Amino acid sequence: MKSDEHVIWHDAGVTRERREALNGHRAINLWFTGLSGSGKSTLAHAVEERLHAMGCRTFVFDGDNVRHGLCGDLDFSLEDRAENIRRIAEMVNLFLEAGMVALTAFISPLEKDRQRVKDIIGHSNMVEIFCDCSLEVCESRDVKGLYKKARAGLIKNYTGISSPYEVPQNPDLRLETGKTSLSDCVEEVILILLKRNAVKDVSSKKSENRIGSNS
Repeated sequence: MKSDEHVIWHDAGVTRERREALNGHRAINLWFTGLSGSGKSTLAHAVEERLHAMGCRTFVFDGDNVRHGLCGDLDFSLEDRAENIRRIAEMVNLFLEAGMVALTAFISPLEKDRQRVKDIIGHSNMVEIFCDCSLEVCESRDVKGLYKKARAGLIKNYTGISSPYEVPQNPDLRLETGKTSLSDCVEEVILILLKRNAVKDVSSKKSENRIGSNS
């Protein structure tokens, strides 16, 4: 007997649409993928700061942070990495139901795992953002010394060294994080959210308020 045969989904009276209306923006996932050191977490938190200033309800799922709790029982084999990503996708789904902007910063090295995320979340509910940064630049940013340890054989299954990273072929947004400034990368992310009508342009609203106050 499957464990889920007697588990029935309960539909809440307060729907995602009602929560989005209350929040004043769409629920959406920003999935940042790229090598370690490519700037995923830095960019995700910078975008969150910008969205927070715009009045959006947000949360960042950081790859290292979830390894301390939700996925603390997993290692870095390809099988456990796949399970790590699956758990995060399911958690993101709950945050989308809550009407929030969920930002996820994970290496997520394999295309099949990223496709599974899209299958779980729904492609229309997410923006896949490829932080495109050369291995050389990523290694130069190696403040934790992890790449050096991986090259010395002290860390197994390290992406880019002893474990593969499959470059996204059709990401929604590709950012050259090794060449482009953080502020410009943030602007690119905000722009695609505006184009998708996921968030509102508060700068124009502020301008309208200033004009109205002078009339």
